[in-house]
This record gives sequence, C-alpha cells and structure tokens, in this order.
Amino acid sequence: MLRHPEIRFRVTVTASLVAFVLSSALCAVLLILLNKDAYQDLVRRLARDNRRTATAIQTGQLTLDISPTTDNLQQVVNMRGEVLAATPRMQGRRRVRFPPPTPFEENRIGRSCHVDAPGGRCFVVVERRVGLGADALYIYSLAPVEGPLPRPAIGVLILLGVPFLTFLAGYGTWLSVSRALRPVDRIRRELDEITATDLKRRVPEPHRRDEVGRLAESVNATLDRLEEAVARQRAFVSDVSHELRSPLTALRMELELAVSAPDDTDVAAALRAILLNTERLSAVVDDLLALARLEADRTSPRERVDLTEITDQEVLRRPRRAQVTVLSEGPVAVWGGRSDLARLLTNLVDNADRHAAHEVTVILRTEPPATAVVEVIDDGTGVAPEDRERVFDRFARLTEGRHRDAGGTGLGLAISRDIAEAHRGSLILTDRIDGVPGARFVLRLPRDDSPE
Repeated sequence: MLRHPEIRFRVTVTASLVAFVLSSALCAVLLILLNKDAYQDLVRRLARDNRRTATAIQTGQLTLDISPTTDNLQQVVNMRGEVLAATPRMQGRRRVRFPPPTPFEENRIGRSCHVDAPGGRCFVVVERRVGLGADALYIYSLAPVEGPLPRPAIGVLILLGVPFLTFLAGYGTWLSVSRALRPVDRIRRELDEITATDLKRRVPEPHRRDEVGRLAESVNATLDRLEEAVARQRAFVSDVSHELRSPLTALRMELELAVSAPDDTDVAAALRAILLNTERLSAVVDDLLALARLEADRTSPRERVDLTEITDQEVLRRPRRAQVTVLSEGPVAVWGGRSDLARLLTNLVDNADRHAAHEVTVILRTEPPATAVVEVIDDGTGVAPEDRERVFDRFARLTEGRHRDAGGTGLGLAISRDIAEAHRGSLILTDRIDGVPGARFVLRLPRDDSPE
C-alpha cells in the first residue's frame, strides 16, 4: 500500500513528465513558427531589394555597382550569363546559378547551397525576371540561411520556458496533492487512535464535498455500524451469560442440597430438576450454535423442499400442549436448506404452542407471482403492536412470555427470522384476520416452480 509521500512523489513526477512533454512540444511549435516568420521576413526583404533594382533597370538608372553603400548580396545577369551589375560583396564572383522562373511567372524563391557568395554555405535566393526575350535580365537577391534561432533573444526565452513550466507544474502538483491529502492524513491519524474501547470517536469531515469528504462520511458511517455491532455483541454476551447462569445456578443448588443432606433429598425429584436445567442448557447451546452457523455461513447446501411435508413431520414429531391443525392447498415447494427450514417451522409452531389457549393453526399456500406463504396462528393473548418487532430480538421475552415459558431460551424467533432472510424471505408478526385475539406469524419465501 502506497503511503502519502510516495503518492505525492509519483503524482508529482508524472505531472512533471507530462508538463515536460507538453512544454517541449509547445516549444518546438513556437520555434518552428519563429523560423517560419523569420524566413518570410527575409524573403520579403529580398523581394523588396529585387523590386528596387528592377525599378532602376526600367528607368535606366542601373549602374555597375548596385547599392554600393549596403551589404546586400545581389547580381544582375543577362540571358547570356554575363554579370551586368552586382553589389560590392558579390563583385568578381561567378554568376548565381539558379533555375529561372517559369514562362508564366516573374519570380522564383528557393534555397541553394551551390552559390558563390560570402557569409554562409547555403542561401535563400529570390530571383526576378525583368523584360522578355533576348533582352530579359535576371535579378538575384541572396541572404545566408538563418540558424535554428533566427531571433536569439526570443528563442532563448522559449527554450527556458520548458524547464520553467516543468518546475511550475511539478511544484504546483506537489502543493495540490499535499493539500488534497492533508484531510486524509487527519483521517488516518484519527483512525489509528480509535480502539475497540473507544468507538465513539469519529474522523473529521472536510467542508468540501469531494471524494475525501465522501470518504470521511463513509468511514464515520462504518464506525457507526461498528459501534452498533459491538454494542449488540456486548449485549448479546451479557444476555448469554445471564441465560446460562440461571440453569447453572439451579443445577448447583440442586447438587449442593443433595450433597449437604443426602438422607433428606428426594433423589427422583432432584434428578428431574437437574435434567430440566440440563435440557435448558442444551437448548441454549443449540440455539447459540445455530446462530453462529447462520452468521458464519449463509451458503449451506440447498435443495427442493416441500414446506407442507416438513410441517406435518414437525407437528407429528412430538405431542403438543395445544391442538395443532395444518391446512394446505397441496405441496408448497421452496429452494433451501432442509434442516434450517425445519428449525424455522419448529420454532414457529413451538412458540405458538406455548402461547395458545387451545389451538394452533398452520396454513400453507402460494401467492402470485412466485411466493410461498406459511401462516402460524394461535388463539392466545397476542402481542401489542409496539412489541411485535422486539420479539425478534435475541433473548427478548415479553412479560407474558416469561410467565408462560420460564425455561425458554429467547432465541427461537431471532433464529427463525435469520433463516428466513438467509433464504431471501421475510417473517413478520401481525394480527389475526378474523379479529379474534391471538398472534399470526407470516412467513414468505420464494417459491420453487422447477419440475421435480
């Protein structure tokens, strides 16, 4: 994982390289434009000299020495190749050999490195024809080809712009990245100081609504969920300790009474009490193991399961306190874990049996488009609307529930809802439809319509 200095360094280097490439390209373009502009200025100057000499020829004022007071390089040659006039620096030199203009043009512009002229190896040549036929004259104006920096001051400034822009981009990127990562540093330092015993602290949220701000919000939301989860875990551990302490205390008390007064102890009654508390411990442990398995692995083996068949089996498996009636339209198939769904239905039926006055009714049906519905209805006192979600909390038992079932674990409904949600379904508690007092648990699961 890259640390902030490494990130700053890499981003700065990348930005500097990009700035170097772009500024170099810009510098090259500017130098090309500068050379082109200088070349055009030179051609215009040579063409102007040509026009001046052509005017002198046409007015009969041409002398042997063209512009004797200037340093221009110029020759006037006739059709026979004889040099009729030249500037001082071109006198005595061979004629300029350069292709004549086409018959439809008067001028030709180009470069030549085969010219006998001072000042350079290659020259820009502007040629002009004056007159026609055998009396035509050719005026050649020359100037040495300029180097890569025809205007040194401007060229040097352009070249210096490359390192300057590269440094400016790198320095600006370093400052920008440092400023952008400063809130991240504060978030990291705050996270380093947060421990499991101090989950109320939160990371600072920047005022800007950018990626870092949204990151801080996500981190604080995660810490909120973590604090809530740790609080639930601590409460769960406390509830487990309390639930286990009660049967263990009862077991200890029975054993201490039997040891302290063996002659006065009803052995059969003591063994029944011990067995009852042992069963309660076993039920708590079984439910805890079921919860742990559901939380650790929600991908248990799945198969096609007939809820009607499982319900009949669970109802007939052992005698009930109340009369249990199963009403079904026929097979109601879902895709899920057989053992988990059996535990879910058993928990619902056992819960209804404990709280029913006389009877429990289990209705299995289907709803369009593809939903399997199981309703478990009892004729007990029911649950107040404000407590209908609380009954699904772990170790949550209402006052009436504790009176009816002092030995329950308080985990059955919590496990049932977890199993339903693991199967992409839902489990709710609501009123009976017929208006009679009692509770109605409604389980909905995705129906399996695949052929058997």
